[in-house]
Amino acid sequence: MQAEPKKTQAGNARAGAAEEAVSLVGREYEVEVGPVAHGGHCIARTDEGQVLFVRHALPGEKVVARVTEGEEGARFLRADAVTVLDPSKDRVEAPCPYAGPGRCGGCDWQHAKPGAQRRLKGEVIAEQLKRLAGLTPEEAGWDGTVMPAEGDKLPAGEVPAWRTRVQYAVDADGNAGLRRHRSHEVEPIEHCMIAAPGVSELGIEERDWSGMASIEAIAASGSQDRQVILAPKPGARLPIVELDKPVSVMRIGEKDGGVHRVHGRPFVRERADGRTYRVGSGGFWQVHPKAAETLMLAVMQGLTPRKGETALDLYCGVGLFAGALADRVGEKGAVLGIESGKRAVEDARHNLAAFDRVRIEQGKVESVLPRTGITEVDLIVLDPPRAGAGKATVRHLAGLGARRIAYVACDPAALARDLGYFRDGGYRVRTLRAFDLFPMTHHVECVAILEPITKGS
Repeated sequence: MQAEPKKTQAGNARAGAAEEAVSLVGREYEVEVGPVAHGGHCIARTDEGQVLFVRHALPGEKVVARVTEGEEGARFLRADAVTVLDPSKDRVEAPCPYAGPGRCGGCDWQHAKPGAQRRLKGEVIAEQLKRLAGLTPEEAGWDGTVMPAEGDKLPAGEVPAWRTRVQYAVDADGNAGLRRHRSHEVEPIEHCMIAAPGVSELGIEERDWSGMASIEAIAASGSQDRQVILAPKPGARLPIVELDKPVSVMRIGEKDGGVHRVHGRPFVRERADGRTYRVGSGGFWQVHPKAAETLMLAVMQGLTPRKGETALDLYCGVGLFAGALADRVGEKGAVLGIESGKRAVEDARHNLAAFDRVRIEQGKVESVLPRTGITEVDLIVLDPPRAGAGKATVRHLAGLGARRIAYVACDPAALARDLGYFRDGGYRVRTLRAFDLFPMTHHVECVAILEPITKGS
């Protein structure tokens, strides 16, 4: 009898394994909740030793956790705390009626006191630094605190309304809502508590959005500009947009995926460091109204730019840090910004047109920077996307001899990994500061200032 081909045997083995895997979704476990983990959940273990990533829980609690994802033999399971048997002193009743197991996935820590949320974020940062960079908080020049933004230090039970950009999904009945956690299902809402007043006053949730897949609402914090970006379902026509406040309307193109003007300004105006910045539709600007100013100050205080210095602003967006650097290095200095987004580059060039000493190049940092021929520079700012800068880019930057580097990070894991690469390239962390610019969520912003390692340091 002829043997079955190896490829078929392997395929059969995989099919058999898939058939044998037993889903544990819906299974409940009574567990002791362990430490917080990166991603808005805590760690627990089943009696069999299987790891549970538990949302809606706090460290030290005893809860009943219901599995939402996973199967027997998996490395870990995802679960929700559906019953709290022994609550933490840091627990509060979630102020938002849409928070909780199976509900809106926008917030991770509605059930924790504001101070506790910041402590949890600090624990995540410390754990990532130790695990990925081998650094203690002391070695990173960090006091371990996560600072709230101005005006956000509120009593337990109160929620800061900070989100100036909200992405609404639309359900089958045309209701605007927010996605459930790790799901495409829509949670219809009447009001999002963390939405900034400029977003809430538009009345998005009160309208019928049949035919739309999503609506992004933007309320500039530096002006009265308001904008909605509509993404129609295939073949659907745009509705007549009549909202409670004047608003510009844009649409996502069905064929090209680009953002196109319907009426009104194709941008909003933001303010930071005494300057107005034009931010085109779909362009990046910090979501918290205090974030741009907070991060700009932290970067400038850490770098201490001097007249006549040269600087790089990498992943520069619409030019926030490039503008601040240009002011401080003076007419004899020079700033090069690099940004991949075409519209953002157009905005950055417009925003910084008054500075002859600023040049903005379009393209990916890892491609454009080597082509510039730059071999040395005094200062570097990098504010990469969530995935971080990566080993090759860090190695290149470490070879430019900058006296100081400012790394702005929205993901502590990517930051810690890249700090390890910088250490290999001869740079150490001088100071690290952390800011709670995303209250109620697990997200946190960090600014690390690096300098060359000298003998004895």
